[in-house]
Amino acid sequence: MDLAYLRTHPEHLPTFLTHQRIRETPVAGGDVCAASRLTLDDGHSVFAKSWPERADRPVPESFFASEAAGLRWLRAAGTVAVPEVMVALPELLALDWVEPGEPSPEAAERFGRELAGMHRAGASAFGADWPGFIGPLPQDNTPDEGPWPDWFARRRLLPYLALSVDGGALGGADAALVERVVARIGEFGGDEPPARVHGDLWPGNVLWGADDRAWLVDPAAHGGHRETDLAQLALFGGAPHLERIIGAYREEWPLADGWRERLPLHQLHLLLVHTAAFGTAYRDAVTRAARAALGGTDRATVDG
Repeated sequence: MDLAYLRTHPEHLPTFLTHQRIRETPVAGGDVCAASRLTLDDGHSVFAKSWPERADRPVPESFFASEAAGLRWLRAAGTVAVPEVMVALPELLALDWVEPGEPSPEAAERFGRELAGMHRAGASAFGADWPGFIGPLPQDNTPDEGPWPDWFARRRLLPYLALSVDGGALGGADAALVERVVARIGEFGGDEPPARVHGDLWPGNVLWGADDRAWLVDPAAHGGHRETDLAQLALFGGAPHLERIIGAYREEWPLADGWRERLPLHQLHLLLVHTAAFGTAYRDAVTRAARAALGGTDRATVDG
């Protein structure tokens, strides 16, 4: 199987893998999927990810189709580098391989400018025209006219708060703190029309390529608030050269007043997803973000 054959017959890829007709090398794929590098007969490499084979946890319907739709939508903006989708099957997703490199200040600044351009491409509504997932969890992408604060509370905060409480990751006092944020969400400002966002842009979903570009992978793409992507970049240690990313972004498209103070509000979504999916290890991060959003002393730090 070479690249031309794969493009023409993507449905045959699982058969070739089953019969070991393609060289397959396991690679890191995150907390949800198994991942590998496939080397085709013409030497071209492809990144493939599949749902782990467990009878008690079948692949969710539309899981890979959703990711493929998001990747294509982000790629269509023609700004940030996004791998081409080669294969999108119910049980498998394959993308063009990105040769890894090291993050440089120049690549970070280019990324900031390109990210602003992608956001500017916009969306017709909050949400998307395809079913949503973020990590292993469903995400409600029902198109919504907004306004943004109400949509963000209903579609991005409250569902994962409920899952976190039901799963025992958050207690009553924790939930009450997040509910205070939701009750006041209209006071924080920053309402904007929907931007074209990645939606799960923690630093691990930015690949720094050997071509000195930043590539976006593993999106939960939808029409959302551009500050959400920027806030997520500051999580879990922060992206390399984050201050240069933000600085270049703001030169390309200035942010609204109060954006720094809103970072914890935007981060709260992804942190609640983590308590819902992975449990109590992220409880303290949720409560810190909620207190910071309400005006406490814990602030997300982003220079620039």
